Amino acid sequence: MSPRARPAPAPVRVGLIGFGTIGTGVVKVLRAHRAEIARRVGRPIEIAAIADLDLTTDRGVPPAPARLTRDAQSLIDDPELAIVIELIGGYEPARRLVLAAIAAGKDVVTANKALLAVHGEEIVAAAEQRGVRLGFEASVGGGIPILRTLKEGLAGDRTVAVHGIVNGTCNHILTTMTREGRPFADVLADAQRLGLAEADPSTDVDGIDSAHKLALLTTLAFGVAPRFKDIPTEGIRHVDAVDIAFARELGYTIKLLAIAKDEGDGIEARVHPTMIPNGHLLADVGGNFNAIFVRGVALGPTMYYGQGAGSMPTATAVVADLIAAARDRAIGAAVRVPPWGVPQAQLRRATIRPLAALESEYYLRFMALDRPGVLARIAGVLGGHDISIASVIQRERHARGPVPIVIRTHRALERNVGRALAAIDRLPVVRGRPVSIRIEERLE
Repeated sequence: MSPRARPAPAPVRVGLIGFGTIGTGVVKVLRAHRAEIARRVGRPIEIAAIADLDLTTDRGVPPAPARLTRDAQSLIDDPELAIVIELIGGYEPARRLVLAAIAAGKDVVTANKALLAVHGEEIVAAAEQRGVRLGFEASVGGGIPILRTLKEGLAGDRTVAVHGIVNGTCNHILTTMTREGRPFADVLADAQRLGLAEADPSTDVDGIDSAHKLALLTTLAFGVAPRFKDIPTEGIRHVDAVDIAFARELGYTIKLLAIAKDEGDGIEARVHPTMIPNGHLLADVGGNFNAIFVRGVALGPTMYYGQGAGSMPTATAVVADLIAAARDRAIGAAVRVPPWGVPQAQLRRATIRPLAALESEYYLRFMALDRPGVLARIAGVLGGHDISIASVIQRERHARGPVPIVIRTHRALERNVGRALAAIDRLPVVRGRPVSIRIEERLE
């Protein structure tokens, strides 16, 4: 007599809040890889209910057999659902729903970087107290497993610096401007028509999205509490095609970088357009790809590269967190890795150094009337503010209008540069506001 066959294990039932671009990608990935996921977890993962305000739009994937509803709270109240995925974005009602799911004893997976950058301490405290898993790998870098790498893969080292291209929209715009020599406004308009930029692109092009992500990167990399509100942030609206051309002439490429450095007594964290040397791996990251360059004391430099946004890349990170949560539930809560990699109580309360106190090398551009002594006057103002000149590019005479004067400085204090530019802006021979872009020369 053959032994009695074991009954198939019951699936892990999941509730999905948000059936937009990423939500549909999650459903597609789970269905396409159902057998492989079941093998890895020991049982299937099943989307049993989906909540979204729009129940009529065809997403290209049927929600059935999942229950479709407008009532997100009904998913949280359903005792059959062990895990809740939050993919609606923003602060509210996402914060309320995530906290309610945690209070109900459900594991939570989210891609909401804004929510965690601003309310992460409150949410992580609730998850730790309730003993549930909080997964947010998809919140930074799309499908690049950078948070898990920082939290677990690099746990044996001390990470001291992170430089990241973490916004695909900005990288697409800057890449196109670099390749085609077109102005920012034209490239942005094309990106909006192609669906690569939102109708209101402010969160992306003003650097806010990158700063949200940098807040999380600093926490995972350095073990410090997230400080989004303290991160100096500058977007790419002011980057001109002429500055991209001069950058190339000087041997640099302009990227929007999220930069964090652990200085021991404080954290350096900032988001702004940056000139990086041609030939560095980050300089070659094009289009809507993301890349995070990490430097550790023992390991040295490593880089993590891939699709930083989009339905399927981000969905793979969400599903990876789902698999981890399902495995944890099978093993028991005692083995769970804390959301930040260490218990929240052990995070350092380090301050972010003010931008004015930082030193950097600078690219400076002035539009000035072509008259004798103009360069000397500009150089005199810079010298008076303790700024040393490394090189100068001065174009030929122009019969009508101002000509560009480009100066590359040695390392200088940010506050001195700001004061010098304000003084130069008041010179009667200068037309238009001076342009300054920081240079990150040492990315080894």
